[in-house]
Amino acid sequence: MMSEERAPVVLSVADGIADIQFNRPEALNAINVAAARAFRDAVELAASDGSVRVILLSGAGRAFVAGGDLTYFRDAGADASKAATQLIEPMHAAILRLRSAPQPVVACLQGAVAGAGMSVALAADLAVAADDVAFNMAYVRVAATPDCSASWTLPRLLGMRKAMEVALLADTIRADEALRLGLVNRIVPRAELDSETRNLARRLADSAPLAVQGIKRLLTASLDTSLAAQLDAEGASFVRAAGTRDFHEALAAFFEKRAPRFVGQ
Repeated sequence: MMSEERAPVVLSVADGIADIQFNRPEALNAINVAAARAFRDAVELAASDGSVRVILLSGAGRAFVAGGDLTYFRDAGADASKAATQLIEPMHAAILRLRSAPQPVVACLQGAVAGAGMSVALAADLAVAADDVAFNMAYVRVAATPDCSASWTLPRLLGMRKAMEVALLADTIRADEALRLGLVNRIVPRAELDSETRNLARRLADSAPLAVQGIKRLLTASLDTSLAAQLDAEGASFVRAAGTRDFHEALAAFFEKRAPRFVGQ
């Protein structure tokens, strides 16, 4: 577990919630190789931990993540392509693991959410943002193309025409528009961001974990499957759910008019 004060990414796990925080506030959490590798490792640890019911992504300080560290590329000079490979490989491994993780992933967003930071935010299942949030695809501004799955997630979230606009023009998208477009689920005052996001994560962590995981799995699979195959998957998933302890606990709690106590079995 990475918990050193100045680690570029900090992972902590408590009460079913894995907190993964980008921790370079002096650089607006811009991602360098050390941060990319630490993020990959933190995501793997969280996704593989059976005690974790929710993964929460955040950034220390004024921004979530302001993008890739341009200083890193400047210093690479003629070796910029090699430097890009060293940065992209761990980040893409992290994104794949986030998407395949059984737990829901919640992004807590404030300030700059740009470039790779926006790509990471798009890879989350749910997103809560402060009213000072500022999204920007940014890649075209530095003569680059999207990474970290943005070219996959943007068209699915926004539709192709709007995704083209967001990626090609790289205009800043502020809170109200981000909510209207569906880039985030909620906008809250900056002072309430941490508590509101944690309350959402807590609700998910207190829900029946096998059902939550099954819902994420079904919805994710629906992006690339036929209706007939999806119906088969839904049927099989519901049948499995009906055989769990949590399902029968939920039924008992409903009829006894009490809160259920889910154990993930």
